[in-house]
Amino acid sequence: MRLRKVKDAFLTLSEDTKYFIINPKDYKGKWNEVFGNHNPIHIEVGCGKGQFMMGLAKHFPEINFIAIEKFDSVLVRTLEKVSTDDIPNLRLVLLDALMLEEVFDHGEVHTIYLNFSDPWPKSRHAKRRLTSSIYLNIYQNLLASDGVICQKTDNRLLFESSLESFSQNGWYLSNISLDLHKTDLFNITTEYEDKWSPKGPIYRLEARTYKNKLNTNKSEE
Repeated sequence: MRLRKVKDAFLTLSEDTKYFIINPKDYKGKWNEVFGNHNPIHIEVGCGKGQFMMGLAKHFPEINFIAIEKFDSVLVRTLEKVSTDDIPNLRLVLLDALMLEEVFDHGEVHTIYLNFSDPWPKSRHAKRRLTSSIYLNIYQNLLASDGVICQKTDNRLLFESSLESFSQNGWYLSNISLDLHKTDLFNITTEYEDKWSPKGPIYRLEARTYKNKLNTNKSEE
């Protein structure tokens, strides 16, 4: 689907002082200053129009959420929704996922959400998938010792590719679902999910590095 360009989208974003962070690189290692607390940080890479992160932020006020999108024409739609509400634990960032390490310090992020990412179905584009080894190395540097990646997709080929990529790159998989909406797992939906889930199953997984798994197990002993 072709991205519909929104006129003056970045200008609209930059004029917002409540939710949009115009200079996110300035807060690497000190996002607590943005939120005014030391609560855990959860990020969504590719937030779309923002329904998912808005829902999470309202449900979990004790967590700080950062919705990340690389297209200003998409993120401005999120801002339109958020600006009509009061969600103090939510911020918006315009950023390509390849630049995440310039914005977040080592271990600064607890959870990364990847929802209905572009599947890049052609083999020659496999490195562009948000669960390719290129991105997994980035995520590993951002995640806290007990950090986790949560992925949802309706694309079976992407899901299978992700399972393989996580397994080959030292990640431990859990809570794997081949039909999320038929389970009792907690789930806040995205706009895309609401539209397309009636036409087929939603796949979901959680992934931790083996190092993170060991740290989590020790904390439970």
